[in-house]
Amino acid sequence: MRRHAHENVATVLVDPAVLADLELELMGHDLRVWPVRTAPMCADGPRRAFQIRQALLDKHRGAWACAAEWVPVWIGFGKTWQRGDEPLPWAAHQRLWRLLGERAEHVRYHRRLGGVRRIPLPQEAF
Repeated sequence: MRRHAHENVATVLVDPAVLADLELELMGHDLRVWPVRTAPMCADGPRRAFQIRQALLDKHRGAWACAAEWVPVWIGFGKTWQRGDEPLPWAAHQRLWRLLGERAEHVRYHRRLGGVRRIPLPQEAF
């Protein structure tokens, strides 16, 4: 059985009050933000978002209680970071962790990447 194509993402809980600003900032660095609830490759986004949030909160046994109502998002890497089938360059990781670190009071995450099925991008009409 072949594995589905995937992309590397960081799973992050984001304070909804800063989600739009964070998304705009990360877009400027070719980093894509996908709220799990509405991610196009998620068959049941609301349920998956709930499961991710609960798993992260449970794992931290109250230390992340402030994030109980925050939005789970996947942050992926745009075309400028891609090198074909090669792994992501270390600079991509460093940029993401630095940008998230600058907003530490509004985000909760683990410094590691996971994989999700490829997130389809809207096609531009010309």
